[in-house]
Amino acid sequence: MKNKIIAEIENRLDELFDIGVWLYDNPELGEKEFRASALLAEYLEKNGFDVERGVYGLETAFRARLGDGDAEPHIVLFCEYDALPKIGHGCGHNLIATMSLGAAMGLKSVLKDTGGRISVFGTPAEETSGTKGVLTNKGAFDGVTAAMMVHPNAVTEESGASLAMHALKFEFFGKAAHAAAKPEKGINALDALILLFNGINALRQHVPSDVRIHGIITDGGVAPNIVPDYAAAKFYIRSKDKGVLEAVTAKVRRCAEGAASMTGASCDVSFFENTYDNLRTNGTLSDIFTANLMALGEKDIFPASDGVGSIDIGNVSYAAPAIHPWIGIGDSELVIHTKEFADATVTDKGKEALRKGACALALTAYDVITSEENRRKIKEEFDIGSV
Repeated sequence: MKNKIIAEIENRLDELFDIGVWLYDNPELGEKEFRASALLAEYLEKNGFDVERGVYGLETAFRARLGDGDAEPHIVLFCEYDALPKIGHGCGHNLIATMSLGAAMGLKSVLKDTGGRISVFGTPAEETSGTKGVLTNKGAFDGVTAAMMVHPNAVTEESGASLAMHALKFEFFGKAAHAAAKPEKGINALDALILLFNGINALRQHVPSDVRIHGIITDGGVAPNIVPDYAAAKFYIRSKDKGVLEAVTAKVRRCAEGAASMTGASCDVSFFENTYDNLRTNGTLSDIFTANLMALGEKDIFPASDGVGSIDIGNVSYAAPAIHPWIGIGDSELVIHTKEFADATVTDKGKEALRKGACALALTAYDVITSEENRRKIKEEFDIGSV
């Protein structure tokens, strides 16, 4: 039956690659992916999936389902399709989408024999809003047996970890005055903001080594001769563990409170993007995927590297067993989030990565659906991690 899955994906490889090329040629930013979302949803609908658009209040999200509504096991695959400003698909989301499409088609070819069900989620704005977190919070993945996606990369790596992240906006409110004639009448919001930066810099030596805090000033005043009555900054705060992240964020908030107190300004702190949880890779599920990828001919599979970025499938991993492996597209010198990486996704090497990634996803899902022992081990590991 695995040969049938592979054959189905390979028979569709040209049309899947054409979809990836179209996405490359027509990049859309997060939550504006109207054409990309429509293209992917229509493909699934045309191939027998029950498709819902705009799910959970997200205009460019979709859910495509196949199999009885309450059938178990339940496999979830993710399509991402947002692009980067000016660069396009420098993160390879055009391949992520098509690998999951291909895996869904491969599974569809055997689903009547295996039982179970498939859900393909179109998840917008991974680069900004992290809408998998929104879906997770609304219960979209409760009770899911396995949730999977594959990310293109310079080299192939096993699924590993990612950094939990908070995206905080700090706004300081002061009082304007003539900076030369009546400076004593003013309250300098920019001074408060600078003190926040200094406080965070002092804090850096007192946080775990995996913590990252980086920010920019977005508003700092309008003219040198006016005491700034408004100043603002945006910060990302990251850590390998979301518990540590909460503790560090509390310290950063206190830096802001102290800066406001020192200057007489007031301060407002808010989230400007959704929170990303750290990815908890399910090792059992990851091992099954790796074995299938090796069987497909992938020889150089590196161990998971330390997570240095933040991905919204991390949120999913707290609701369901999840993996996020990386598949190389043939050039170890490539760097993601570059135009060169985007260009590589539409080469023959990109097409081969699409084939291997789609097949490995589908074969892994098959191994989960057809093996009670695999499901037991996956669930036991997930339950231990959830304690």
